[in-house]
Amino acid sequence: MTETPTSRLIAIDLDETIGRATPDIEHERAVAIFDLIEENRFQPSGLPEGRFRLKLSLIDKRLVFDIRDEANAAVVTHILSLTPLKRIIRDYFLICDSYYEAIRSATPSQIEAIDMGRRGIHNDGSETLRDRLAGKIDLDLDTARRLFTLICVLHWRN
Repeated sequence: MTETPTSRLIAIDLDETIGRATPDIEHERAVAIFDLIEENRFQPSGLPEGRFRLKLSLIDKRLVFDIRDEANAAVVTHILSLTPLKRIIRDYFLICDSYYEAIRSATPSQIEAIDMGRRGIHNDGSETLRDRLAGKIDLDLDTARRLFTLICVLHWRN
């Protein structure tokens, strides 16, 4: 059994700047948020360990991390350009489309090969995200993976 980190996210809210989506995409967003809250290591740099709330918004194609303490008092805000993630997110969507298409008609070995590629791109996105947040927010790889998933779902249109 894993020990719950003392520095973690306890809530994630999406600002109205994120926009609403179809019920299916809203469901995927809720699942991504649930998974991230369920297990994470989230430590804003230079702050004592604690339990944090995160509000995400989009301003000028940048993702804004409004980090608050457990009592919802403002702690720090970080703005992350999504440009370095744009190509990875696009590639991730393309390979996901291939994966879902393969499930219908491909052999198990073809599906496995596509899935390995999908996981590789997901890992690249997670590492890029960790690099972009270095010095701002300390995340373990699993948390970065879950956060990358959420960012991808926020970009999902239909």
